[in-house]
Amino acid sequence: MLKPNSLRETLLKMLPELAAGPDKLTLTVSRGVAIATLAASLSYEKQYPLVVRVLGFTGDINSLLVPVIAWLRDNQPDIMTGAEGQKSGLSWEAESADGGGQNITLTLLLTERTQVTESNGALRADDLPEPQPAVPVTRPKELYVHGELVSSWNE
Repeated sequence: MLKPNSLRETLLKMLPELAAGPDKLTLTVSRGVAIATLAASLSYEKQYPLVVRVLGFTGDINSLLVPVIAWLRDNQPDIMTGAEGQKSGLSWEAESADGGGQNITLTLLLTERTQVTESNGALRADDLPEPQPAVPVTRPKELYVHGELVSSWNE
């Protein structure tokens, strides 16, 4: 799977608190399903909830949600374009952490396509990236929350 590692890399790059303490960040996949049909190929789609847990987060919740939403724009855009995705594609919970900060749990409903091809009697499975948007989109390089610079990064 491509998306869990991609999101982890993005969060570590965009949030200095997590870059300094990557052990605060865990990503877990459970209850995934593989959707296959009787089409000529064995290609299928993986559908799964990705649970992102950040322990003892001391930043503003916006400094976590904004990078996740920016990542979703490129990696799971249907969460932003469809009514069902907008309602349940990204959910979160927060609780006070022992020792300060908050334990934050995000749940993202993700999909990934796997292309299965056959050649010379052998099967090959390749995870496919999300199709890129047709229109070039300018990507920001800084994040401000309540007027304060909380993070900056290079592409």
